[in-house]
Amino acid sequence: MKQDLRCQRILILSLLSVCVVAPIVIVSNRLKNLTPSAAHKELIEDLSTIKYRADTLKLNSIKQETGQGLKEPTLVVYKDEELNSVVSENSSDQNPKPRDSGRASLLERHGTDHDHHHHQENQRSQQKIVSAPRGGKGKSAKTTVRREMSPQTQRATDEKIREMKDQVIRAKAFLNFAPPNSNSHLVKELKFRIKEVEQAVGEATKDTDLPRSALQKMRSMETSLSKASRVYTDCSAMATKLRSMTYNAEEQVRAHKSQATYLVELAARTTPKGLHCLSMRLTSDYFALLPEERELPNQHKLHDSDLYHFSVFSDNVLACTVVVNSTISSSMEPRKIVFHVVTDALNLPAITMWFLLNPPGEATIEIQSMDNFEWLSSKYNSTLRNQYSPDPRYSSALNHLRFYLPEVFPELNKVVFLDHDVVVQKDLKELWRVNMKGKINGAVMTCQEGEPSFYRMDLLINFSDPTISKTFDATACTWAFGMNLFDLQEWRRQDLTAVYHEYLQLGNRRQLWKDGSLPLGLVTFYNRTVPLDPRWHILGLGSDLGVRRSEIERAAVIHYDGNMKPWLDIAIAQYKGYWTKYLNYDDPYLQHCYIHE
Repeated sequence: MKQDLRCQRILILSLLSVCVVAPIVIVSNRLKNLTPSAAHKELIEDLSTIKYRADTLKLNSIKQETGQGLKEPTLVVYKDEELNSVVSENSSDQNPKPRDSGRASLLERHGTDHDHHHHQENQRSQQKIVSAPRGGKGKSAKTTVRREMSPQTQRATDEKIREMKDQVIRAKAFLNFAPPNSNSHLVKELKFRIKEVEQAVGEATKDTDLPRSALQKMRSMETSLSKASRVYTDCSAMATKLRSMTYNAEEQVRAHKSQATYLVELAARTTPKGLHCLSMRLTSDYFALLPEERELPNQHKLHDSDLYHFSVFSDNVLACTVVVNSTISSSMEPRKIVFHVVTDALNLPAITMWFLLNPPGEATIEIQSMDNFEWLSSKYNSTLRNQYSPDPRYSSALNHLRFYLPEVFPELNKVVFLDHDVVVQKDLKELWRVNMKGKINGAVMTCQEGEPSFYRMDLLINFSDPTISKTFDATACTWAFGMNLFDLQEWRRQDLTAVYHEYLQLGNRRQLWKDGSLPLGLVTFYNRTVPLDPRWHILGLGSDLGVRRSEIERAAVIHYDGNMKPWLDIAIAQYKGYWTKYLNYDDPYLQHCYIHE
């Protein structure tokens, strides 16, 4: 029994030895029969059947880097699912190829063969869509790839529009050579082409606005112009006609500009319908009040020299409201503010009624009529009456009343004068601490070239007159009316009102300066003005589109000088918000008169 078990064990061990040793012997014999190159090739073939995602990315990048004619990366973006699908397709190939051929096949399949890549790139559209299976369910995922456009491509052009307009001009010039009432085939053709091209251009301002048929119409017009040039071959006559047409066009442009300027000036002089309605309603309600109800509060503070006194001369209810509201809301001590509003007898009831209904909080306000100044009518009325200007705003007594400030406010020592077209954005109490250095007027200078407020003396004053050229310097620095600090005591001491009258009468005898109060102010306060920091007063919001927002926001006072006042429809829209925020458009009076932002 023991002998049988021993034989079985020996047999099993012998079989195990044969199973292990036999494969080794067979493989060794096979390797001996293989050459090194064949072994290497067979190994590569075995490895090529194994594909990994990293290998695919590496092969793609190697192809792009070593391509001889490749100028930029391939414009194909793969998602994860797309890369996996490419790997799976290669892995399931029943007839694997060597690595080089496999790589070429992969790149060729996705359109990156460098032999014709560069040519394809020039013809390829700006948008390319790549489709691949998603999730193994037969669905396709699309990835959109957009080429970055250069700034030159993105910039809107109008070359075609200008060329089409030139074609119309040439066609009209040729038509002028045709005999009167001519109805020839060429004349009909040119008229038709002109109408066709003009309709194609329409209101377009850039080439992208043109219809698709514009190019064909341009070609048809060019063909017609070629025919006309063969019929009308007199080049000198054509040049003469084109010069005549150019001259006529320039004259039309000049006439339109003149008309536009006139209309803007007319709009600036005209009282808006809503403002007229507001004045009438306020005046009517004012006279419905009892005499004791027409009194404004805090009138005992009007002559207190320790307070901050402001003056504004205006016949505009809304303008006065904005000046007063903006000054008070910007002040740290509104209870120390005293406002002196001077108007005419016609507008006194309306302005008074407005501030009775809308009192200025802790501040004090006084409303006066210049018609109640007895000294003005007795001493200066004849002088003011002799003034004449095509624009009544410049010759009005209310405009020239600023040269009589010591008489208007006989009990005040200092006053800040504000035009009615300004908005106050910061506290102005520091103006009372300005060292006047014996001068009368404190103002912001306007002699810096390039600024919207730039003026030279010779732009407003006639220096060809010998009296003017001997007295004043044409290069002297100018200054601005609109926000001025006046030392009334020094004004009285130097009797500056008499100086103003001398120049006023001199200007009435011969034309020495332009209309308005500014030229007279420049000569009256010549060498009597102390410059203020430019941040106190910024001009140009009623005439110039180039005032920077940063300058506006840091300015203490912004000035809507010019014709485009903020209460008019012709106001500059980008600046109007600084003015309208100080009006309550929900007020019943404004609502009734349809006054809105």
